[in-house]
Order: sequence, then structure tokens, then C-alpha cells
Amino acid sequence: MGRTIIVGDIHGCFDELLELLAKVDIRPDDLLVSVGDLVDRGPAPGEVVGFFRERPNSVVVMGNHERKHVRGVFSYAQEITRLQLGDRYAETVDWMRTLPYAFENEQVRVVHAAMLPGIPPAEQREEILCGSTRGERELAALFPDGSWYDHYTDAKPVVFGHHVTGPEPMIRDGRIFGLDTGACHGGNLTALCVPGFTVHSVKAHADHWSITKRAWQLPVLKSKPWHDVTWAELEQAVVRFSSADDAAVNRWLEALQAWAGELRSAFPALVAAARRAADGLSTDELRGHPAAQFLFQARNGRLDLTSLARQCSTPRRTVDLAAAFGLALPELPD
Repeated sequence: MGRTIIVGDIHGCFDELLELLAKVDIRPDDLLVSVGDLVDRGPAPGEVVGFFRERPNSVVVMGNHERKHVRGVFSYAQEITRLQLGDRYAETVDWMRTLPYAFENEQVRVVHAAMLPGIPPAEQREEILCGSTRGERELAALFPDGSWYDHYTDAKPVVFGHHVTGPEPMIRDGRIFGLDTGACHGGNLTALCVPGFTVHSVKAHADHWSITKRAWQLPVLKSKPWHDVTWAELEQAVVRFSSADDAAVNRWLEALQAWAGELRSAFPALVAAARRAADGLSTDELRGHPAAQFLFQARNGRLDLTSLARQCSTPRRTVDLAAAFGLALPELPD
């Protein structure tokens, strides 16, 4: 009969995963279970996901990081993962939607973050099981003087991840096993092998999150929807991200700011173009023009720099108006 091998938060640390599974000498009849958080922060989330999807006899529990992708809740780590996965991203998120929030067999329970004692996993709230922000708030309210596992009295052992326990896993009473030992932060990747309840770890090759978030900053910046932010939002972003200690990032932000400045400097030319067109077209022609709103304002003497700037509040609106008048404006920097 095969073992159940439960692995803590992997966070894209594929090389460490392979080393750990070699260390435990995983075999085809062993059930491999992940506590969740396969993705985000590490260098190879696609490879980790692919491994679990392709290996028979494998289970992945929904982690809060998978849930963020499923729900479209994006912070920097999720933006990086989306770029890392590229064309595979949408299909990978569809797969994430199928993940269970808990796993249980005769010997052990596995959740990503927490569970309330005395309640079967199938009856637990998803937010608590996966460690969402809301679930964390609920746990804090229920257990203000400690952690949920301080109150876990169920006989069946429970295994979880989510909160980094340090370089070593947290083991209590042979029933409570916290396996997140911070692999993506340069700590360890840890596995628990059942039924023996033996613990195995491998050292992370590097502080992957520190390396990854720096390496992907420029690609993430370039992927943002700069055409659709307001001028004020664009300026605020430039100021915020310019604090990065990265010359390439700062050069690109300078180019972004210059691009925005060139678009806004085209406002007088756009007003003049609207006035010329309004003077030269019939009323029916004005109605059929893609910039009809601006042309009627120009004809009625109500189009000036202030009113145009109010309406062209984003780069896209400015570029689209220029295109309607056949004026070429600079492209967003590569």
C-alpha cells in the first residue's frame, strides 16, 4: 500500500520540489498531496502546476494564492505569475477552479490554512480553510488569545501550511503539522510522509521571492494598462515605482512620463484640428464623424483646452481623438 506524501507551500520552487520528492523516494503508488499555494513568488509556477496535473495519484488543496487567481484579486505576486504562465494562464486558472478546499483519508486531514475543531472539513467555511483575508479575520475574532490549532482537539491529525513556521515545521502532539517552512523566502521545503508521520526537508536554493520580484518588475510595469489610467494616476504610479533601485525600471518610467507629456502637449493641436473640421463639414457630416461630440462643441464655441483636457482624461481617449483627425501621436515606450 502506498504512502500519503504531503508537501508544504511550494510557491513555484520547482527544483526544490523535485529534490524533496527524490529525498522521500516517491513511488507511483504514493499519493502526493499539496497543501496549496503552488504558485506566486517563486521562479517556476508553471512547472510546479504542470507536475501535479500530469502526475497520477496527486491532489492539490486550494490555497489562498490559487483562490486569488480564481477570483481575479491581483497584487504584485499574481501579476508576475500571470506573465510567467503566459498563454497557459487562463487555462491554468480554470484548473484552479476545480481544486478542493480540503482533503481527508483514513489517516489524516489536509487544509491550506486552518479549520475549526469539531466540524468535518466538508462543513467548514472555504474562507477559513484556504486562509483568505476574510477567513483570517474570522479566526482572529474566534480565537483572540491564540491560534485555531491551540483549540484543535479532534483525534485525526491535521496538516496545513499558509503561515511560515520558520526553518522547521510546527509539530504538536503528533496531531498538528504546520509545513510551511518558507521555501520561497530561502527557507526549506518540507514534506510529511504518512502513515509513519516522518518529516523530510530540503534547503531552498535561494531567496526566490526577493529575486523574482526584482527580475519581473519591469515586465509587470510594461504590462499595466497605461492607456486607460487617468493622467493623475499615471503620475502617481511613476512617483511610486521610481523608488525602485533599478536603473532599467527608472529609465522606462522616465520614458513613460515623457510619452504622457507628449500626448498632453498635443491638446492644442487637437483643439485646432477640431475647429478646422467643424468649419469644413456639413451638419450631417459632423454627425457621422467619429469625433462628432468634439466637432459640435467646436462649432458652438465650447471647445477649448480646458474642456478638451477634461474629456481626454486618459491616454487612450487622447490617442483615439487624434486618430479621428488623422494625427499621429507617439506610441507607448517598449
